[in-house]
Amino acid sequence: MTAAEHVVASNGVAESQKQPLLSVRNLVQEYETRGPGGVKTGVVHAVTDVSFDLMPGETLGIVGETGSGKSTLARAIIQAEAPRSGAVMFQGRDLVGLPRRELKKARADMQMVYQDPFGSLNPRWRVGDVVAEPLLGHTRMDRDERRARVDELLDRVGLKPELYRNRRPMELSGGQAQRVAIARAIALNPALIICDEAVSSLDVLIQAQVLNLFEELRADLGLSYVFISHDLATVKQVSDRVAVMHLGQLAEIGPVDVLYEAPRHPYTWALLDSIPVLDIETGLARRPVPLPGEPPSPLDPPSGCRFRTRCPLAQDVCAEVEPRLVDLGRGQQAACHFPLEPGEAFGARQASAASSR
Repeated sequence: MTAAEHVVASNGVAESQKQPLLSVRNLVQEYETRGPGGVKTGVVHAVTDVSFDLMPGETLGIVGETGSGKSTLARAIIQAEAPRSGAVMFQGRDLVGLPRRELKKARADMQMVYQDPFGSLNPRWRVGDVVAEPLLGHTRMDRDERRARVDELLDRVGLKPELYRNRRPMELSGGQAQRVAIARAIALNPALIICDEAVSSLDVLIQAQVLNLFEELRADLGLSYVFISHDLATVKQVSDRVAVMHLGQLAEIGPVDVLYEAPRHPYTWALLDSIPVLDIETGLARRPVPLPGEPPSPLDPPSGCRFRTRCPLAQDVCAEVEPRLVDLGRGQQAACHFPLEPGEAFGARQASAASSR
């Protein structure tokens, strides 16, 4: 179900008319690097001027190469690390700079599910204690109420309480451990769950089961998701809209079907072109043409457009002026001085650009 299909809320107001659940504005996260003696040697530009909205009931997929800033963005949103600048408006309140006690309350409505479930579960605790942890910190339930709630949550994620309540994480498979992590994440009935590569460590069959669980929880509990992954096919399956990150910036954002059908940014096109496609007639896989050059370093990003050093369409203005996200219609935005036209063959644009030089 897409966000557009969640059209009528309980008060009869269309989703499109509701306020965003999450609004990220001009978010910047940087890290200083230091050499011997603590001398500053540089700055890692991990996230630079990122802005987007997430509507209630919506799933926003975030894709990009390793090192593009996806996980750093997630940590900045949840305030695991305070950003250098910018705003994170969640349920109408800016989380940046909130006192510790107020931030703890806000986090009850915003949870994370991580890539490695075993790394996020205390190996010494039993499953029942792991799932009950947020209940201890945020509710006044007594012991019997917590136990009943834990059993309800385990059953909700497909684990029989009588079989799994007293096990420890090391006694679980990867898929079972991730289900425990999901049970803990939904314990307080949050409005938003941030999934940081939440299925990438699971085998294909278990991935499908966990993705179906996420979708069931969204429908039943009214959840919104920020779904981070490098797997383009998975993101297409679960998302309503997709944001493409490159070297800490948003290159493009738009409805999933529109963006996958007609990418407007050359980097998005290159990402989608990297997906192997099987030719039904020959039985052979089409090999994508790799981008030229090496990915730039976030320690020293190129001036202007950060993709220009690998972009065959780049011109002088790309080095001089940093492109901003502009509305290209159909809900699609791209940060490119020379965006592709819908349905335009990228190879034809490359050839045209090469012949004009």
